[in-house]
Amino acid sequence: MQKGVMSQVQTGRQYAKKWPMRQELAPLFAEFRVIKATELAITVMPILAMLTVFMQVNYLGSDYFPQAITIALFFLSLPLQGLLWLGRRAETRLEPAMLSWYTELHSKMKAHGYQSQLTTEKPRYTDLAQLLKDMFEKMDKAFTKEHF
Repeated sequence: MQKGVMSQVQTGRQYAKKWPMRQELAPLFAEFRVIKATELAITVMPILAMLTVFMQVNYLGSDYFPQAITIALFFLSLPLQGLLWLGRRAETRLEPAMLSWYTELHSKMKAHGYQSQLTTEKPRYTDLAQLLKDMFEKMDKAFTKEHF
């Protein structure tokens, strides 16, 4: 089922909030870098877009207004691209290797007292994010050091 763009952006924002921003996960998953870059782009790009329009129109004249708007729109689209990628990634099913790691991690957490059910029907990256978040929040430091 195809989702709308705004729905996918909203899913991306929720996924970014859910993903545990831990340094241990940075080499394993692209989410860490994408979320950091998207957060930076959300902060910086609107300012850069306005500055670009102001500088080009001020110094080059109103003849360059269409080019200035085009560049500003490009800068404003960068955070949306990150959120769209995150939204699509959140809904992507885990590949077989990641799925086996997900189930193994869940079973080890359950053996240590974790009280959540495993998503049985084709887990997605959003389910993995929730499991990792619970691991870092609810499990002891020795358990997390053993796995990362």
